[in-house]
Amino acid sequence: MVTPAESAREHRLGGVYAFIAYLLWGFLPLYFLLLAPTTAWEVVAWRILLSLAFCAILLTVTRTWPKLVAILRRRRLVLWTVLAGALIYVNWQVFLYATLSGHIVESSLGYFINPIVTVLLGVLVLRERLRVTQWVALCIAAAAVVVIVVGYGAFPWIALTLAFTFGFYGLVKKQIGPSVDAISGLTLESLWLAPVAVLQLVLVGMTTGITMGQLSTGHTVLLLLAGVATATPLLFFAAGARRTTLTLIGILQFVAPILQFIIGVWINDEPMPVERWIGFGLVWVALIVLTVDSLRHVRRTRAARAGASDVAEIV
Repeated sequence: MVTPAESAREHRLGGVYAFIAYLLWGFLPLYFLLLAPTTAWEVVAWRILLSLAFCAILLTVTRTWPKLVAILRRRRLVLWTVLAGALIYVNWQVFLYATLSGHIVESSLGYFINPIVTVLLGVLVLRERLRVTQWVALCIAAAAVVVIVVGYGAFPWIALTLAFTFGFYGLVKKQIGPSVDAISGLTLESLWLAPVAVLQLVLVGMTTGITMGQLSTGHTVLLLLAGVATATPLLFFAAGARRTTLTLIGILQFVAPILQFIIGVWINDEPMPVERWIGFGLVWVALIVLTVDSLRHVRRTRAARAGASDVAEIV
C-alpha cells in the first residue's frame, strides 16, 4: 500500500519530470537553429528516422518489444497511431519551418493558444459543456486572433496550425489512453512516417542536397542527435504525467512557449510591433482566466468529494 508520504514524493517527482520535458521543448528552437543551413524538410526526415532508431534501441534495452507486438495485433490502436503520426508530422514540419525561417515568436503563440484549442475541441468533438469563464477565455482568444490579423496584417497560420495539430494529437492520445505507452507510441508513429521521411530525403538530395556529413563533424553530430532530442522530452513528459496531476501539467505547459517567445524576441531578434504585443497580451489574459478557473474548479471538486466522504462516514 502506498503511504501519503510516498504519494507526495511521487507527485513532486512527476512535477520535476514534466518541468524538464517542457524546459527541453522550450529550448528546442536553439537546437534547430544550430542545424542551419539544413532545411526543415531534411531535419524533419532525419528526426523521424533517427527517432525510430532511438526507440528501437529503447525497446531492446527495456525489453518491451512484446508490448509493441501486442499493440500491432489491435487494428483500432494501429489506426489511431497512424492518425497520431500524421498529425505530429504536420506539427513538426510547420514548427521546423517556423524556427528556421524566423517565425519562432509565432510558433510560441501556437503553443500559448494550444490549451484554449484543447478546450474548444472538447466542446466540438467530445460534446463537453463549458463553464462561463471558459467561454470568456475562448472569446478573448478569438479577439486576440482578430487583433493580430487586422492590426499586424497577417493571418497567424503557423500559430493556428501548431495549436490545432497538437490539440488533435492530444485528442487522439486521449482516445488511445494507457493502451499504448510512450515508447511504443513514438515507435509506431515514426514507423508509419518512415516512408515519407525517405521520400523527403530523396527529394532534398535532388534539389538542395543532403547536408548530413557534408558540413562539419559538429554539425553531423548535432543532426544525428535529432532522434534523441525528439524522444527525450516525450519520455520525461510521459513519466511526469503518470505521477502528477493534470492541473500541474496544465500550468507547467506554459514553460515551453515562454522560453520560445524569449528566444524569438531577444535572441532571434524577431519583430514585435504594438499590434502583436496586444494580440499576445489578450492570449495571456485568456490563459490566466482559463488557469484560474481550472484551479478553482479543482478545489471545488475536492471540497465536494471531501464533504460527500464526511457525510458517508456519518451515515
